[in-house]
Amino acid sequence: MSLPRVVVTGWGIVSPVGIGEEKSWQNLIEGRSGIDRITQFDATQFDSQIAGEVKDFDPSFLSLRERKRIPRFVQFALHCTEQAIQSSNLAIERIDPYRIGVIVGAGIGSLRTIEKEYKTFIEKGPSKISPFLIPKLITNEAAGSIAIHFNLKGVNFCTVSACASGAHAIGEAFRYIQQGKVDVVIAGGTESCITPLGVGGFCALKALSTRNDEPQRASRPFDKNRDGFVIGEGAGIVVLEELNFAKKRKADIKAEVIGYGTTCDAYHITAPSPDGEAASYAMELALKEGRVAIGEPLYINAHGTSTSLNDKVETKAIKRTLGSYAKKILISSTKSTMGHTLGAAGAIEFIVCCLAVRDKIVPPTINYEEPDPECDLNYTPNYAREYDFKVAISNSLGFGGHNVALVVKEFK
Repeated sequence: MSLPRVVVTGWGIVSPVGIGEEKSWQNLIEGRSGIDRITQFDATQFDSQIAGEVKDFDPSFLSLRERKRIPRFVQFALHCTEQAIQSSNLAIERIDPYRIGVIVGAGIGSLRTIEKEYKTFIEKGPSKISPFLIPKLITNEAAGSIAIHFNLKGVNFCTVSACASGAHAIGEAFRYIQQGKVDVVIAGGTESCITPLGVGGFCALKALSTRNDEPQRASRPFDKNRDGFVIGEGAGIVVLEELNFAKKRKADIKAEVIGYGTTCDAYHITAPSPDGEAASYAMELALKEGRVAIGEPLYINAHGTSTSLNDKVETKAIKRTLGSYAKKILISSTKSTMGHTLGAAGAIEFIVCCLAVRDKIVPPTINYEEPDPECDLNYTPNYAREYDFKVAISNSLGFGGHNVALVVKEFK
């Protein structure tokens, strides 16, 4: 007996390259960078002083009282959910609320809240700590707030697997629908931790680019002269539905999810396993589930962080999975334009894969200037490419060794 099919009917994006599908997608395919000097705090003392910040975000869809109580990463998720529901034409009020789930990942939660309230504690004592400290900082508040805002009573939880969080959320949503537990899931990821602690912590790991004098050229996945990732923020939310449910309501089906593979390196708390074996196996699992034959046109949206280790290991993993065919496909890293949005990255990049499949366009890896001999595949350098393909893979790799591969296909 075949499992129910799962389709994508809507999405919403808040990113450093734009808010909403139209602006974000246009900037991505035109290779316009959203990276610049940090404006959210004074970063002059930090080794890395650049970031992919979300610009012109307007939280006025929330009341003034809500804005004070809801942290930025949750605001992003709520805004994306509004976009996604509108995009899908989903009449939530007509659906059994127990048949709609919410699974939204976040890697860190609200560091901004921790910093602010710790300062209050030091300066004024424990009696002055806000009662909203805990509700504002914990990662599950995005999923919980979406459910409260839209009265959704089905499965609800948060995936927390560092930079794989958003991808895990979409994969688990896919599984819940396949299992018949819900008809619809609001799924994705969100993050906003461009703060002194967030940037300082990654600087201490020597993970961030220090190309501060050239922010828009700093994120350069797979390029020989890459020197680390650029921290970003944002959110991506999709509406996933069981196929027959979507057809019955005459939904505009945008793509189909056909595979989900997830593994762990079991190797190191931050570094990827140098053999790329577990990351490769996640791709193999996802491709096998999707019945994708090696040899058909394929696009991979790589995790592609612009760190020395990640890009070499991911290249090795792709070659382990596809063999000699790896050199014949198109790959790109959209982190080159928006930076690394951490827990939101997998969700945003999944949406990018859906858009690429729809429009038959592969967005570029910008700032690719000098090839690295250990990264020897076609990374769609600097310019978007028209490409006749129906299947795309979104790769996500997270600290702790978490690997996720999601496979999306043109709906027929």
